[in-house]
Amino acid sequence: MFKKLLKSVVVGLSVFGFASVVNAEVLKLAHVYEVDHPLHKAALMAAKEISEKTNGRVDIQIYPASQLGKETALNEGLNLGTIDMIYTGNGFAGNTYGPISLPTYPFTLRGIEHWKNYRDSSLFTELADGYSKATGGMAQVVALSYYGQRQVTANKPILTPADMKGLKIRVPDAPAFVLFPKVVGANPTPMAFAEVYLALQQGVVDAQENPLTTIKAKKFYEVQSNISLTGHVTDSILTLISTYKLKKLSKDDQKVVIDAFKTAANWATEEVISSEKDLIAWFKEKGINVNVVDRTPFINAVKPALTGGDMPFTKEMYEKLQAIQGN
Repeated sequence: MFKKLLKSVVVGLSVFGFASVVNAEVLKLAHVYEVDHPLHKAALMAAKEISEKTNGRVDIQIYPASQLGKETALNEGLNLGTIDMIYTGNGFAGNTYGPISLPTYPFTLRGIEHWKNYRDSSLFTELADGYSKATGGMAQVVALSYYGQRQVTANKPILTPADMKGLKIRVPDAPAFVLFPKVVGANPTPMAFAEVYLALQQGVVDAQENPLTTIKAKKFYEVQSNISLTGHVTDSILTLISTYKLKKLSKDDQKVVIDAFKTAANWATEEVISSEKDLIAWFKEKGINVNVVDRTPFINAVKPALTGGDMPFTKEMYEKLQAIQGN
């Protein structure tokens, strides 16, 4: 009798365990980054933690390297409800709510400490809330990850604004990224992330700009001989989630998801900061010319455009960002 009862309990637990997996709430997270990038590794860590802490009730399925589309398509998918979570640049989120692209405009951030203080500021909270309202409450900001300082690669040194004159340079398809090359006389060429390597290799474009971690991950150094440390954008990536999907979870599980991705964002941030410190030497070992740049002429060239009034953010927002402490 006892053996039969024990057997029925075991079977019951097995069925219950199977049902909990079958009935798990699945959240699809998509991004454009390679599998060895800290952002993807951070997403995997978050997914594992969420699965463990919710006993399998929440299943984060991750689609890296543009598997579900290019960055513009991912933002559209989030707004349409076909994708539940994305990593995206501020500049792309700015197509939905312009002011959130503010820190992606060139030289609006002075460096990593300034960026960290912005991330923890009331200004970031204000812009995140503005983004959610602009989506009609359909999506919200979960976290902000440091992506790195964007540097220019080309087959020649870029040391002054004059060196960029006429340069056909690939940039992401967002206004914040077009501004820098445009004001120094280059020819900004928007192009999807997945197409850049081949375009450089075939000479469709002369140059591109990205953080050092991305230059390594996407192997742009194989088809470009020079990295010039312009540091023109201190870039970051938003973790966005469908509010509808989030609210399908219990309050406790919502907290688990949000906390896990905040932790993941902080981990990815520190990984990128650490990598940036080591990568200059790594590129030099590969025979790449790494050029130190006096950024002052570039800053002076860009500033009139930032304060000229034709921006997707207000002068007050810009001044709030500049008032935040840090270099």
